[in-house]
Amino acid sequence: MMDGTLHAAPSWIRLHAADNVVVARSRIEPHASGEVDGLRPLEAIPRGHKMAAAAIARGEAVRKYGQIIGFATADIEAGEHVHTQNLAVGEFTRDHAFCVDARPTDYVAAAEQIRFEGYRRPDGRVGTRNFIAVIASVNCSATVSRAVAAHFALPGVMARHPGVDGVIGLTHGGGCAINTATEGYRYLTRTIAGYATHPNVGGVLMIGLGCETNQIPALLAREGLAQSDRLRTMTIQAVGGTRRTIEAGIEAVEAMMPAVGAARRQPMPVSGLVLALECGGSDGYSGISANPALGHAADLLVRHGGTVVLAETPEIYGAEHLLTRRASSPAVAEKLLARIAWWRDYTERNNAEMDNNPSFGNKAGGLTTILEKSLGAVAKGGSSALEGVLEYAERVETPGLVFMDTPGYDPVAVTGQVAGGCNLICFTTGRGSVSGFKPAPSLKLASNSDMFRHMSEDMDIDCGTVITGAETVEQLGERIFRLMIETASGRATLSETLGYGDNEFVPWQVGAVM
Repeated sequence: MMDGTLHAAPSWIRLHAADNVVVARSRIEPHASGEVDGLRPLEAIPRGHKMAAAAIARGEAVRKYGQIIGFATADIEAGEHVHTQNLAVGEFTRDHAFCVDARPTDYVAAAEQIRFEGYRRPDGRVGTRNFIAVIASVNCSATVSRAVAAHFALPGVMARHPGVDGVIGLTHGGGCAINTATEGYRYLTRTIAGYATHPNVGGVLMIGLGCETNQIPALLAREGLAQSDRLRTMTIQAVGGTRRTIEAGIEAVEAMMPAVGAARRQPMPVSGLVLALECGGSDGYSGISANPALGHAADLLVRHGGTVVLAETPEIYGAEHLLTRRASSPAVAEKLLARIAWWRDYTERNNAEMDNNPSFGNKAGGLTTILEKSLGAVAKGGSSALEGVLEYAERVETPGLVFMDTPGYDPVAVTGQVAGGCNLICFTTGRGSVSGFKPAPSLKLASNSDMFRHMSEDMDIDCGTVITGAETVEQLGERIFRLMIETASGRATLSETLGYGDNEFVPWQVGAVM
């Protein structure tokens, strides 16, 4: 990865001494005088895109971050634009070298640990918000579940319950026509249970239709849950139809309000934070500014005893060797490689390939191959040892850096991370992703200052300061870490003020829908 310092000129950045491409700080035009900051551009290079710093022969490896991001598909002259027209992925051997780069964590002394204001839950976990969730067991109960939650969004209703952050309706498109012996069913029940027991949720109403495959009693038994004054269930068919179920649902939520609202924030060690690391709408700057700065903030959280969860398996593909080298044990490394192998098989049997990524927007922003995207994305994980690998929506119980197997599609990935217990999200973006993920607050980190200014009502922090040289990665990481603590203590994110988060509950549907 980056070798400690940015080899930069006013017009471009070289991320590693071994790189044969540089990244344009802003649009580079060919000059009549020839050279621009020591290099001679032969054509216009869009901002965030790559320019060849030396001649690259057809078939030769193209290097960025000191790593191979693909191979030249044509001879490339120094000064040419390097992108989809002359760069593609190719097979090559990676040095997985299990555990060789794993380093013991330099933990902060207990007396010096930072604290934040959070909610202590009965199971020992800590919440950063205090919601009541109305969860649909099946798509057939989505309308009723939404209607119950919508009642509490009416003017003045929540004013009677000041200790509760709101009522959220979590609905989805599945729950029936699936085999209960499949991984897709396991993912769905585990996801719903993860939200029902989430530390940011003080009370739950689960609503079903009544005849669906995803039967609520079976779900509760499977996931070790039981009804209580904080977890209530009902079905539309048993209650007697839509209107009666909406009325009964509103009454059930109202009955939970006093107990849920009685919770109070109190000082908690920052080790109670479980941070989801996510990137979406990435660009050529994401791996230079926002992602490595978030990685530094993640390392700070780990040093304070906290947990960070890296995800999106298709978007670490090609960079997995950087994680296996940091694995705390060979077993952890092997488990990560097993998930990569599963994805190779999964994409093949669905007539796809791992290089289907990057997306249109990623490419417009300067990313060319999945290898390049992955090398930038994995920087979110900082430099801490990899302590564990989880399946989708599994409960996060190991402190430090862990990896969760998820798709790269942001709503599905973050749904899994939140189901696992993440109580805070940091979401880096170069193009301008705007989603939120109730019940967990989501901070948006803009990789470049132009987009930050253009979408200032949606972006919480400008990471383009690294590109301009106004801040180092470490300084920006410290600033992100401080904002994380403030957000965990109750400061609203911009996605929260805009009302995002009601439509991003998207459990991973895997397997046949019958």
